[in-house]
Amino acid sequence: MCTVTGAASGIGRALAFALAEHGAQLALSDVDAEGLGATAEQARQLGAETVHADVVDVAQRAEVQDWADATAERFGRVNLVINNAGVALTASVDEMEWADFEWIMGVNFWGVAHGTKSFLPHLRRADPAHGAHVVNVSSSFGLFGMPLRSAYSATKYAVRGFSESLRNELRREGSGIGVTTAYPGGIKTAIVRNSRAARGTDRTEVAAVHDTLAKTSPEIAARAILTGVRRGRTRVCVGLDAKVMDLGTRLLGSAFEPVVHASIERARSKVVRSSARAL
Repeated sequence: MCTVTGAASGIGRALAFALAEHGAQLALSDVDAEGLGATAEQARQLGAETVHADVVDVAQRAEVQDWADATAERFGRVNLVINNAGVALTASVDEMEWADFEWIMGVNFWGVAHGTKSFLPHLRRADPAHGAHVVNVSSSFGLFGMPLRSAYSATKYAVRGFSESLRNELRREGSGIGVTTAYPGGIKTAIVRNSRAARGTDRTEVAAVHDTLAKTSPEIAARAILTGVRRGRTRVCVGLDAKVMDLGTRLLGSAFEPVVHASIERARSKVVRSSARAL
């Protein structure tokens, strides 16, 4: 029995579909009722044994707790919890509003913490024969602090630390519950297009730069994450860019920063030239 948050689109939807193809029992959630309903219907058609979809705001602790308890009661067990829901914010530290900082922290970090803590007691009761696992989705920006993404990176670093500490706690107590942290790089989703941004930001340009850099499809990302779970991996870097980010930061430290900045500037220049030609 598998749960996926942020299942209305992007990686969450792709995860739901990949699990459905294996006949999984699914509990899906999102704040987007229409998108969530479409995901649930398609998951049924793809072969999911059972699908329940609930509108849940992962930033609200009580909503997540109620969803977790109702899911465990409905299915009788919980084996795989994927805390995937996430949002984005483009703003410098100077420009960002506190309300936006609190909003992104509520979804990206507290959503993961709420999902993990609410489902953990149910995972502990899972039949060892079927396994129990938590997947928390961080980001390649949880490996490297990107300019204009300070709040987003902060949430993703927090997910990383939270997940690593949880894994070590469970290992220390001899628990069989696995913990995998996923670090997607640029994924072809609408997360940036639907994000918040500082006042005066050219949102079209920001989305276009992301689209230029994003090389990995949600379907490939979902397969990589689920393969990591099956193989018991603690870390899954999704996409070549995430793997380069991981290796570059570990080998070069701060000397890797100019490499990343140059890559961003090349993408931005490409977008600007493309826009100029369109005019």
